[in-house]
Amino acid sequence: MVSDRDVDLKDISKDNRIFVLCMVQGSLAAGGRGGGIGERTVSVVSFFKVVSGKVEKVYGTEEREKIERFEIPFYVARIPMTLRDGTEMMGYGVVEPELVDRYVALLAP
Repeated sequence: MVSDRDVDLKDISKDNRIFVLCMVQGSLAAGGRGGGIGERTVSVVSFFKVVSGKVEKVYGTEEREKIERFEIPFYVARIPMTLRDGTEMMGYGVVEPELVDRYVALLAP
């Protein structure tokens, strides 16, 4: 996940832009890399906007040629997220508005 600010879906009063890059599950995915060996392959890219108390899915693709434009930051870390029901969980991502801006620019035809 790459976002402008911390992800808190219980309190959507603050605007946010959130890219979700779904990783391929299995031994070659980032979570399965032993000692840094392996691939980090994205299978789906989705983009959500939180604006004026509403969450909207703006973009989504599973097309390989479009997904390949989105580079996964090497500095991804575990970050806390709050879901709509208030449940807190840990996910992988970065809070970096400049990277969100670069990803948004990739959405233009």
